[in-house]
Amino acid sequence: MSISGMKLAVEGGKPVRDTFLVFGSPDIRREDMDEVYNTLVSGWISTGPRVEKFEQKIKEYVGTKYALAVNSCTAGLHLAMLVSGIKEGEEVITCPMTFAATANVIHHINAKPVFVDCLRDSGNIDSAQIEEKITDRTRAIIPVHFAGRPADMNPILKIAEKHKLVVIEDAAHALEAWYKGAKIGAIGDLASFSFYVTKNVTTGEGGMVTTNNDEYARKIQQYALHGLSKGAWKRYSDQEFKHYQVVFPGYKYNMMDIQAALGLHQVARVEENLKRRESIWKYYDERFSDLPFFIPSPPQEDTRHARHLYTILVDLDRVSTDRDTIQRSLSCENIGTGIHYISLHLHAYYRETYGFREDDFPNARFISERTLSLPLSPKLTDSDVEDIVNAVRKVFLHFRK
Repeated sequence: MSISGMKLAVEGGKPVRDTFLVFGSPDIRREDMDEVYNTLVSGWISTGPRVEKFEQKIKEYVGTKYALAVNSCTAGLHLAMLVSGIKEGEEVITCPMTFAATANVIHHINAKPVFVDCLRDSGNIDSAQIEEKITDRTRAIIPVHFAGRPADMNPILKIAEKHKLVVIEDAAHALEAWYKGAKIGAIGDLASFSFYVTKNVTTGEGGMVTTNNDEYARKIQQYALHGLSKGAWKRYSDQEFKHYQVVFPGYKYNMMDIQAALGLHQVARVEENLKRRESIWKYYDERFSDLPFFIPSPPQEDTRHARHLYTILVDLDRVSTDRDTIQRSLSCENIGTGIHYISLHLHAYYRETYGFREDDFPNARFISERTLSLPLSPKLTDSDVEDIVNAVRKVFLHFRK
């Protein structure tokens, strides 16, 4: 397809494709649908045997002693901080280049989020800046494995050990990722994964906390289901009815069997799907090398990228417009995209609550003004991928200086 000189759809030209390609549309197959149907037929829809099976599959995949299903990654992060004993007024260090949930959960326990800037080439927290932010109130570090790229965990672990801090991995993007021989989710004290609709494995909404700590696991299991005693979900099973005790004023954070059913077979396909994402990623790198934006940097040595988001950075010095105009133009070509993310220090609540200025975290601001995520899914056909490439080339060649 020759796109040189073609009129943009946003200016009245013909779009690259006739139907809109939704960003992050999940790869749901017949076996996933059948599992959900069988769950409905079974009569056990809420937390039950399929949740237990899903937990087992994730536990085996990540390689931790425990995997505890919850209804979102946000809930998992919240519970991880509760069981870590972080108290009101204490501080938790994290990175502002993330989704709001990472910092919001710190507020849920009335603690204070302390931001450390990210690295410009990765979006991950700059570990070299962490120690200068530590005070006598600091209790934890939450590294975010941004876009599926592992954060540099070794220096973070050394800092945590030195200052006796808990490390809670925000692994929402990083189910398949590895860091220097260790699986993401099995490195810190706790980790929380996401199975939101756009994630590499989806249950619609859902999350999983992984840990090797017996006490953390016991508390999370109880806190996630109203604070009921262990095994309370089995009280209506075909076994003899069991009374339960409320041991903590807990939360309604449990995952349902109908959600777990959707994810069960996806876990079995996760490595196969990663290979497809890697193939698309490589093709993007090849086709975009001459365009006025920065493609994602290669993974750090001895790590594996989960390939959750393919995020480009618009080179504003080499285009005649801004990122938002480019995104609108791609939308008119019927290509959906995402923005991951606008740094939290630029959002109204955090700016007004803590008095942040735009330049407080310059790398996070740099990314915020330029980032654009392109579709990356095993659901994409070769024809879809070619449409994405052609639309991106059409738009960027139009705006190239």
